Amino acid sequence: MMQIDILTLFPEMFSGVFGHSILHKAAEKFAVQYNVVNFREFADNKHSSVDDYPYGGGAGMVLMPQPIFDGVAALKERAKSKKPRVILLCPQGARYDQRKAEELAKEEHLIFICGHYEGYDERIREHVVTDEISIGDYVLTGGELGAMVVIDSVVRLLPEVLGNEESHMKDSFSTGLLEHPHYTRPADFRGMKVPAVLLSGNHKLIEEWRNKEALRRTLIRRPDLLGKMELTSQQEKWLREVEKEEN
Repeated sequence: MMQIDILTLFPEMFSGVFGHSILHKAAEKFAVQYNVVNFREFADNKHSSVDDYPYGGGAGMVLMPQPIFDGVAALKERAKSKKPRVILLCPQGARYDQRKAEELAKEEHLIFICGHYEGYDERIREHVVTDEISIGDYVLTGGELGAMVVIDSVVRLLPEVLGNEESHMKDSFSTGLLEHPHYTRPADFRGMKVPAVLLSGNHKLIEEWRNKEALRRTLIRRPDLLGKMELTSQQEKWLREVEKEEN
């Protein structure tokens, strides 16, 4: 079972997210255990302060190292975990992607640090954190929403969490490509028809159509992804066909 700890100043933000849908079902199946902790509990001063003014002046407040250092140490001890991944949600972090989600899904213990204010004391980055993650090139008021995004993307990859184990294997980005289009009943909705091949019952042709459409969608929407892939000879052939059809 994966252990996920979250250090935050706003634990109540996570109750709705962890109490519903796939994240809730994952906990019911004992695939994951969540523990949300207010790191103000670890402050060693009489006012339970966790931030202070930055040395050298400047706007905003900076999270002090002591509550975070002690909070992470306590979580490690509680979980008897020697080498958890300690994740800092930060605009300066590496851009998050599906490969990172798949990497984190293999871990037994994840600790998320959700900060607020202007930033973190640099010693937190240097001596506590193993991973700095950014979910995009924009700034949020805190790390909570980013942590929720990362946790959702990781937990759904855990064994037996999704009803169909193949569900996430063909997701967008898991194969390196965007996912192919999907259709369901009715076959003809107000004159808009499902592609005939999907109604043919010919699984070989259907699989070929799905592969080509995944390539087409990636070519049109995210051509940068194709440059990162090693295409098979068959995929290269399909891609050439798609390029001719689109030109």
